[in-house]
Amino acid sequence: MPGKSATAARTTAAAEGDVTVLLIGMRINHFWAVHHWLPVLLAMPRMLRELAKDPERGLLGHVLLTASPRTYYVVQYWESKEKLYRYAHSPDTFHHRAWAIINRKERKGKIRGHVGLWHESYVVPEGSYESIYADMPAFGLAAAHGQVPLEQRGMRARDRFAYRSKEQAAAGEEAPDRV
Repeated sequence: MPGKSATAARTTAAAEGDVTVLLIGMRINHFWAVHHWLPVLLAMPRMLRELAKDPERGLLGHVLLTASPRTYYVVQYWESKEKLYRYAHSPDTFHHRAWAIINRKERKGKIRGHVGLWHESYVVPEGSYESIYADMPAFGLAAAHGQVPLEQRGMRARDRFAYRSKEQAAAGEEAPDRV
C-alpha cells in the first residue's frame, strides 16, 4: 500500500450494520491464449476506475489480490447489495458492455476453456464480522468503512462480534452467541 502510513496502534473497522462483500476474479487457463484473457484482466481496473468516478454507485473500497500466477481477484466492499445489483445490471456501465462481449464470445465458443471467471457475493449481518489491524494503514474493511481504536469495539474478538451500532441497539437486536 504505497503512500499510506501505518497506524502505530491496534484498530478495528468502523463498519456498522450489514456489510456487503463481493469477491470477483479470473483464472488464466491457457497462458498462450493472451488474446482471450488479457481483455478480461484489463476490464476490472477499468470498472474500478468507473466506480471511483461515481461514488453514488456504492463501491466503498476494494483490494486487488493474486492467488497464483494464474488467478487474480478483487475483494470489493459495497454500501448495499441493492447498489451492487444496480451497478451489475445498469446498461450505462462498462460492466454491462464487458459482459455482453463475453456472452457473445461464449455463445460462439471462442472463450470457453481459455479463461475462467467467478464471483461470490456476501451480505454479512452486523454481529457476524469482526476485524483487527495491528500497525497497519486502513486496509480491507477498515479502508472501506473507516477505522476506530480497538478499545471502542472490544479488545477480544468476542467483544467485537458483540458490538451493536446505535441503530441495532435501539431496535433491541441481540448479539448472537460467539466463542
